[in-house]
Amino acid sequence: MAHTKKLLRSLAGETQTVPPVWMMRQAGRYLPEYRATRAKAGDFLSLCYNPELAAEVTLQPIRRYAFDAAILFADILLVPQALGADLWFVTGEGPRLSTITNAEGFAKLKRADDIHDHLAPVYETVKILARELPKDIALIGFAGAPWTVATYMIAGQGTPDQAPAHKLRIENPAVFDALMDRITQATIAYLLMQIEAGAEVVKIFDSWAGSLKGEAFTKYALQPTKAIITALKAKYPHIPVIAFPREAGDGYIGFAKATGADCVALDNSVSADWAAANVQIDGCVQGNLAPRHMVTGGQDLIDETKRIVKAFSGGPHIFNLGHGITPDANPDNVQVMLDAIRG
Repeated sequence: MAHTKKLLRSLAGETQTVPPVWMMRQAGRYLPEYRATRAKAGDFLSLCYNPELAAEVTLQPIRRYAFDAAILFADILLVPQALGADLWFVTGEGPRLSTITNAEGFAKLKRADDIHDHLAPVYETVKILARELPKDIALIGFAGAPWTVATYMIAGQGTPDQAPAHKLRIENPAVFDALMDRITQATIAYLLMQIEAGAEVVKIFDSWAGSLKGEAFTKYALQPTKAIITALKAKYPHIPVIAFPREAGDGYIGFAKATGADCVALDNSVSADWAAANVQIDGCVQGNLAPRHMVTGGQDLIDETKRIVKAFSGGPHIFNLGHGITPDANPDNVQVMLDAIRG
């Protein structure tokens, strides 16, 4: 049966004159209605685990902008918390976790199939969204990729160069590989449950893939993504998967074919013209407007948006930013971008 939702049509390989569009972090702090709902929830994690409020903030940008897709409001670090890690957020600084740096710490983690009670509110959010979203809007579920999640679990926070994770993978590969496998299996279980709850697409965010080079990129970014997609497709072959190995550079080339991804999301460190010639030849691509344009706006925003649409016009494309929209973005600039895409 032919897809009617624009996002699913691009993911199925259709070239559309006007590409579907959504934004990473489209439900977030740049919107006043989000800030009001988060204040009502009390804190970030309380918002993630409140299905009614998490569904509300997911729907807010759809009501305001009529994006072609909604993405589940959650966080990639809910999986390590479900595995038994302590997780909290420091205002103005970001997430903090208890660390896994040795075999003793790893032994305390739960099994991958024991995460669902903890994550049940997330699945309920997906069910609400599947009921309440407009019928022409696609619903995206997501998870963090194993390497990116592992970097937080090992360091206990975000780091500029992921040095603690690199140190562990080199000095104690047995523990590191065991941790990667546990996260991989938990991610498969988590995404399968999101699909069962109603997600029509899933995305795998590997935000720190760019710090992996050569064989390490293949082993710790490409292969875990392939394992996840293979497992998902074995049960739900019709559910498309978007992979985002951010700042992969030349690693983007052939990534879709190597992993089985239906679409590769691109950050803004590569040009649209380069990506059209080297990545889009294998199928759908997503991206890749620099998020700073959502802050600065003006004619540069319009020109760059139209340039990206034109560069990718020869194949299947989903318009998006090269990374998440930032809290200092002007909501009016989002509409300017949409008008430039849709004419």
